[in-house]
Amino acid sequence: MASQKDSETSLKPTLSLFDATAVSVGAIIGAGIFVVTGVAAGLAGSAFVISMLMAAAVSLLTALSFVELTAWMPKEGSVYEYAYRLISPFAGFISGWMWIFSNTFTGAAVALGFAQYFTALFPVMPSNVTAALLSIAFTAMNYFGVRKSALLNNFLVTTKLAILAFFVILGTAYANLGNYAPFSPFSMGVPYAAYFVFFAYGGFARVAVISEEVKDARRNVPRAILLSLGISTAVYMLVGVVALGLVGAGALAASGSPLAAAMEATGSKVAVYVISAGAMLATSSVLLTSILGVSRVAYAMAKRRDLPQFLGKLHSKHATPYYSVLLVGAFTTAMALFADLSGVVAMSTFALLFYYAFANVSALRLQNRARRYSRLVPAAGTAACLAMLVLVFFVSPQALIVGVVCVLAGVAFYVAMKALRKDEVSGQMLRPVKSSASS
Repeated sequence: MASQKDSETSLKPTLSLFDATAVSVGAIIGAGIFVVTGVAAGLAGSAFVISMLMAAAVSLLTALSFVELTAWMPKEGSVYEYAYRLISPFAGFISGWMWIFSNTFTGAAVALGFAQYFTALFPVMPSNVTAALLSIAFTAMNYFGVRKSALLNNFLVTTKLAILAFFVILGTAYANLGNYAPFSPFSMGVPYAAYFVFFAYGGFARVAVISEEVKDARRNVPRAILLSLGISTAVYMLVGVVALGLVGAGALAASGSPLAAAMEATGSKVAVYVISAGAMLATSSVLLTSILGVSRVAYAMAKRRDLPQFLGKLHSKHATPYYSVLLVGAFTTAMALFADLSGVVAMSTFALLFYYAFANVSALRLQNRARRYSRLVPAAGTAACLAMLVLVFFVSPQALIVGVVCVLAGVAFYVAMKALRKDEVSGQMLRPVKSSASS
């Protein structure tokens, strides 16, 4: 029988394959499809569906790397853990550091996305205040346990998929073929749009962060990653094609709520309200899994003393890394009050591609006996992530600057923590040893 101490320092596997898949679907289908659709249409025009396919291809290559890694060792911490073990401790730290930054920015962005839809329907309070209150509520959900969070996430995911199915079915009847022209798949706007669309796919590996909380993790986590990516890609393509057919790329690009704007072409106010409700549910589920994922990476890093050790402490009753949850929730809430939405998306995507490149390199370094695919798969995934990173020069120079600053801050923090640990060891060695007096 495990001791009470063991139960307080280890996470419990409570999530089924359905729960695990829903966590990643909840992380993928959110603010991206409801907001980034307009940004992508503005850059690529009617060919933004090609941008969706490009982003999906990059995601699939990286997802296959995660399949190999999670089948080899399902471990809380995901890319941090894999880069630490397979590349170097520093590579692990900087991957985890950028994961935390990316997903905290994502949490703030989706909270703001929810607030904008909510205040448009119910102008009760400022959108930033609404976003902050939502962040606090979802921090509380994560504090009281991953099972409770998963149950809420399952409801949110099922509901928003039903709403998007409603959008596709109703919108198909009103689609106009003339809105698909002109179609220019070879314009430079297509890869630029793919950069932003990758933000919409970015959560496909979220379940890998909570691997230790999934039943039969070696089997179910890889399945959940591929299932969630397949489901989300199909939904994105259907929604994108129908939205384009309803109002055309220009109208999508001109709206801050492109799917609601597209639904207006049906002439049904009720349908517009339904889609707005779907947007709020979608952003809610992404925020829920963002706080969940970041707190688990912080927990894994704290256990190895790459972050302060108190972040690795589990709640005796709820078995959650409650200090990590509270700290992540506090940062998300603060950014929700002051964040700029477009800049946050660009910065989140930069950090996302940064640590996914490390995930591919980690899979590349797996030994042959742990390998499911050719080494060409993670090599191609690494190249694809780096190619997408190059696009940030053209898409958002500000995001590049902020990203580099975050990396440098991580390097400085790593050096400081390493020096602190070295001083502690030196202090213990110099401390005089007490001799026991004989009676």
